[in-house]
Amino acid sequence: MLFNSYIFLFLFLPITLLGFHLIGKNGHVKSAIVWLISASLFFYGWWNPAYLGLLLFSTIFNFSLGFLISTKSINSSTKKIILTAGVIVNLSILGYFKYANFFIDNLNVLTNSNTILNEIILPLGISFFTFQQLTYLIDSYYEETKKYSFLHYCLFVTFFPQLIAGPIVHHKELLPQLVKDTLYKLRSKNLAIGLTIFSIGLFKKVVLADSVSVYATPVFDAAEAGILLTFFEAWIGALAYTFQLYFDFSGYTDMAIGIARMFGIRLPINFNSPYKASSIIDFWKRWHITLSRFLREYLYFSLGGNRKGKIRRYINLMVTMVIGGLWHGAGWTFILWGALHGFYLIVNHGWRALFNKQDKIKTGSFFSWIITFLAVVFSWVPFRADSISGANNILQAMIGVNGISLPVGYESIFINYGLSPLKDIFKFNGMFSNHIYSHHDHIYAAIVLIFLLLVISTFFPNTKQLMRNHDKSIFETYKGEMNSSLHILVEWNVTTIWALITSATLLLSIILLSGESEFIYFRF
Repeated sequence: MLFNSYIFLFLFLPITLLGFHLIGKNGHVKSAIVWLISASLFFYGWWNPAYLGLLLFSTIFNFSLGFLISTKSINSSTKKIILTAGVIVNLSILGYFKYANFFIDNLNVLTNSNTILNEIILPLGISFFTFQQLTYLIDSYYEETKKYSFLHYCLFVTFFPQLIAGPIVHHKELLPQLVKDTLYKLRSKNLAIGLTIFSIGLFKKVVLADSVSVYATPVFDAAEAGILLTFFEAWIGALAYTFQLYFDFSGYTDMAIGIARMFGIRLPINFNSPYKASSIIDFWKRWHITLSRFLREYLYFSLGGNRKGKIRRYINLMVTMVIGGLWHGAGWTFILWGALHGFYLIVNHGWRALFNKQDKIKTGSFFSWIITFLAVVFSWVPFRADSISGANNILQAMIGVNGISLPVGYESIFINYGLSPLKDIFKFNGMFSNHIYSHHDHIYAAIVLIFLLLVISTFFPNTKQLMRNHDKSIFETYKGEMNSSLHILVEWNVTTIWALITSATLLLSIILLSGESEFIYFRF
């Protein structure tokens, strides 16, 4: 069941929301929690009921271990053994479902063998709920958790808005909310805020991400087929996917945050206009914030962080990002993507260390933004490509290895205006000579849409900025960059204008629902 489906919008969500608040308002808190857990399990089982057992096992197993670790009568060495066993079991389950086929395939190549493993279907959300519970186990060991009931913990893991694709919620952010009686009483303001955020997210997915996706897919398919792409075809495909991914995933996250808010629950932000970043360090503070936090706090710091010298710091950065790439998927393309970002971060930290120490003039913010944005666009190519060869095909075209082909009639213009020496640099076979798109109008539409999405993602206030005065406890970290006159002018409030905007946004998104388009991060 998808957030962008009629059955979710008109049946599942209204029934679940109404039932939760009707049960909770009369003081039946436990019954309300059971209702929401049951609905969440139904939501998860909609795709493949067989994996409900895996989710329940993971939840019971990790809660039990967390309970044992928190027991004061157990000595520290025993706690460490329990924690180690828990981490091994969690990572083994994740590794089997996500990486077993990848490992066997590569082993066959290396040993020239023909080992066959039955196809393993990846359980939805396994990366997210595994990481979420690992934080609970590790924090239990360091005595940073409190004891909660199994029902509260079960809802923390299975809560359907964030179960499949995040945000990766820290136990300190969600569990304390579940013990407050006020949570179970319906508040009209929560509904209004939640519905607004959800509508913005649905609009991002249906109107923006799905619209631009049709210009990305043909280019990547052509690259996998070995077609020699032109410079402009490759850039159209790469930029289209750059914005498809952003509006798809940030749209999902907005919808998750909005749905949770309808239930009175506040989830952490996951995006803070990442395409406005002026460095890769800044980018990773803005993109998939909850994953960045996990990798930093539970992996990078565990490896030593920056405490063991510069060389070790750079090694730790690379290891962290490669593992972050593998977290997204079992494939060399994801490893390459992670390694690219590891390299970017090493260069970024090295640059800062060099120029801050020598007190030289810093690079201008616009130039920094351009470099950062282009680096991110290049890295999305292997992230999206099905193979290294497909990614290489597009990247080579993007840097001009295949030459730069201009429209056929432009050759005479070069001659007539005395530009003959430059003529040899270009080809004149057409900018889109492979006819990847069925009609020229599609090319113009792609260019206009990509430009529009660039403007929206880099100049418009984001969802969190619009709602900042109504989620201060979560968004206060980002106050510093939310004070422009434009942002203040368009901030959300309980007004007739915003009610009309929300209604129009939601209605337009529902009308344009042409089918159930899966979210990109469901694959991870």
